[in-house]
Amino acid sequence: MTALNLGNNLLEEVPEEMKYLTSLKKLHLFRNKIHRFASGVCDGLQSLILLNLNNNQLTWIPGEIGRLKNLRCLSINHNQLASIPRELCFLENLSELQLNYNQLVCIPKEIKFLKKLQKLLLARNSIKSLPEFQDLKLREFYCEGNPLFLKQPASAIKQESVWSLQEITSRFIMNQLAEKNPFLMKAIKWYPQIRSLISQGRKCAICGKFFLTTWLKCVEFVPPSKCRYLYEIPIQFLWICNKVELLDLMVVLFLIF
Repeated sequence: MTALNLGNNLLEEVPEEMKYLTSLKKLHLFRNKIHRFASGVCDGLQSLILLNLNNNQLTWIPGEIGRLKNLRCLSINHNQLASIPRELCFLENLSELQLNYNQLVCIPKEIKFLKKLQKLLLARNSIKSLPEFQDLKLREFYCEGNPLFLKQPASAIKQESVWSLQEITSRFIMNQLAEKNPFLMKAIKWYPQIRSLISQGRKCAICGKFFLTTWLKCVEFVPPSKCRYLYEIPIQFLWICNKVELLDLMVVLFLIF
């Protein structure tokens, strides 16, 4: 037997007898009353590639699920899961994971080890934050209906009176060029990009010294005017700043001094 459908029954557990179905590849147990796995049930299901446990009463998944090394699709939608065992994140062949409509509050950071995962469904849970996904090659990711937007954004600390090393360098170069410093006048000829950049410099109306003004793309969280389901949404805006972020300006000083 390679496929078994026991959906729409009154099963209360994943039966231990399943472990004898060593050739089973697809197992459907949806719409039962399953709330536990029998001990050792995963030991014999080494050929399983699909497991469907949708619409049951599971509150936890045993760590032994990590023994299903050939599993490609795991679907546990509409259950009562509060957490995911880290052992699940070591199913090296898993390409689809469906956990919609549960009670998950977080996703383990070990999810990054699911290198073949292409489809991840986490909709309608209680997830407040997500781990880093940059190592995954996801093609589909669903996370709507979680309180991610309700989390208060962290505000960066602005220290307007503290200049960066790049800003100090840029001001020094522009002001020395204004005084016809012979060393800088000679060196700047070899850096057309820097010449172009500092040509945008401005003179302070108070102290008369030069500085650079650059526009930075930022995000500001503001309350929406018409959507009653979100407290804050990110809006892109431009912020003018006199800090220079190009390291090339420092190179000139190192070459001269």
